[in-house]
Amino acid sequence: MDQNTLFIIVIVVMLAGMMFWQSHKAKQQQQKVKDFRESLQPGTEVITIGGVIGKVVSVDSRYEEIVIDSDGSVMRFTFRSISKEYVRPAYVDDSEVDEHGNPLPSANPTDADGADQVPVDSDPDATVPDSGDGVRVEPIQEPEASDASTIQKDAPGAGNVAAPREL
Repeated sequence: MDQNTLFIIVIVVMLAGMMFWQSHKAKQQQQKVKDFRESLQPGTEVITIGGVIGKVVSVDSRYEEIVIDSDGSVMRFTFRSISKEYVRPAYVDDSEVDEHGNPLPSANPTDADGADQVPVDSDPDATVPDSGDGVRVEPIQEPEASDASTIQKDAPGAGNVAAPREL
């Protein structure tokens, strides 16, 4: 056998292996879908391929139909139009997380023993004591309001700015 024949045999064997593997995965997926459809019972929440969410009212295996109640609207679908069982995603309100998406601490912080946690002082003018690493955190001081009619004459571009007029 020359190298070309050996190369062709290896390619054909690899293609046959990939086809078998893909076929096996497809059969597993089809079996999973079939088992899901057979296990549908009244009361199960499902979502259709069109996005309709509802509870199963009745299942007719003979005609492969399912009746769904979606907020009072009763609709009939085929088994093939049921996508999956609906599981409501977790919802977190924006007031429950900080600006980075991290959960806020509860109002009553408690640890396993609850002794080492202290509520944060809500006074914005309070200073944080030195933490032992030589860093002392001071609150940010807002600049005092300045008179809008004064313009710095030596600022770059100040000559192009018109002074505000009195109305």
